[in-house]
Amino acid sequence: MAVAANQVSRYGLHPLHAFLLAGAVPLFLGALLSDIAYASSYQIQWSNFASWLIAGGLVFGACSLLWAVIDLVRAGRHERRPLVYALLLLATWVLGFVNALVHARDAWASMPAGLVLSAVVVVLAGAATWIGFSRLGGAA
Repeated sequence: MAVAANQVSRYGLHPLHAFLLAGAVPLFLGALLSDIAYASSYQIQWSNFASWLIAGGLVFGACSLLWAVIDLVRAGRHERRPLVYALLLLATWVLGFVNALVHARDAWASMPAGLVLSAVVVVLAGAATWIGFSRLGGAA
């Protein structure tokens, strides 16, 4: 049984980890699209949507980051991919948190910084997801 658990850690993501990782991307992407909608329409509700979507993305991202740190501790010293993966998730979460703080301000005051931060967070979350799921194809 220990061999099977080790293979999941080395060769792919646990299904729950994959679910949490894949859940953060659409939430952050939805926040970016809401920011774009706010920038073009100035309807304050779009900024509220973005705030809630960022909060959801942070919850999923924190769970994925915790799992990545556990995998990093369990990984060997010669494996670089778990370190890069964990650092990308950490950068995503930290910038996502800053983005949440920016969106906590007045809707008018959150632009254009909120829009730029949302775009950067989406790119980082996409890169982390790409690296996380690329572990499915072979050895880490």
